[in-house]
Amino acid sequence: MAYGTPSTENEIESYLTDIRRGRKPSLDQVEDLKRRYRAIGGRSPLLEITKAQAFELQHALHANGIRRPVFYGMKHWHPYISETVREMCRLGVHSVVGLVLAPHYSRISVGGYRDLLAAALADSKDVEIDFVESWYNNSLFQIALTERVINGLKSPHSTELSVIFTAHSLPERIIAEGDPYPAQLLESCKAVARRANIERWAFAYQSAGRTGEKWLGPDILEVLGNMATRSSVLVVPIGFVADHLEILYDIDVEAKAFAKSRGIRLHRTESLNTSPKFISALADIVSTRLTLR
Repeated sequence: MAYGTPSTENEIESYLTDIRRGRKPSLDQVEDLKRRYRAIGGRSPLLEITKAQAFELQHALHANGIRRPVFYGMKHWHPYISETVREMCRLGVHSVVGLVLAPHYSRISVGGYRDLLAAALADSKDVEIDFVESWYNNSLFQIALTERVINGLKSPHSTELSVIFTAHSLPERIIAEGDPYPAQLLESCKAVARRANIERWAFAYQSAGRTGEKWLGPDILEVLGNMATRSSVLVVPIGFVADHLEILYDIDVEAKAFAKSRGIRLHRTESLNTSPKFISALADIVSTRLTLR
């Protein structure tokens, strides 16, 4: 399961309405999102990447003797999770491993996928659900990400390169609610930094929602603003596993332009997408759950 993305500019208003739980966005909100999509070529590749990840995962499972079909569904756009579930039930599926393509758990992010999956299967009493809440500590996932970091560090400016790990911000109220999201992110950063032999690094949130409440920080632009000019930065989006708007715009366009205006060179690690090591990690997560049943 993944977040979802509109396929055309004409779908953006409906997409935003879905994210806002049926409340229509303002014209300014729609135009701002259109502007962001135009800056990355008009659309996000997230759906195509998610399809490819599902295909490669199924291939990896089959290669390991696990003859299970892999379906994909989206939280906020077609194919919706509910649409995929209907197709699964039509094909006679009786047990499901639910895997969200987000490594770290929060009740208001990953928990939302779990609720949608459960609601879609509410009338299918004979379908068993095994939902994977988090997989940030899977060693193969950490190895796949470390490979991307090491490749990113092979820069002409690597001797003076600063590393900033990033993840999607969430409302700050999750801390008071005891949500594990910040702690899981910190554990991930430490694990990957240790594997990549990075002694000094920073962490920042990105892509905070534009609501009236306070979101987790510091924001990546704030961290960049406190850096010295003529610095070189490698951004590691540790909370994301595919290219989409938050990577291609928020980092590659917005953060890069902000950094450049302050004399800072910024580049980022390549997204995991369908990296063989990453697909192996997903296969390990799924096969482990199937073995434990």
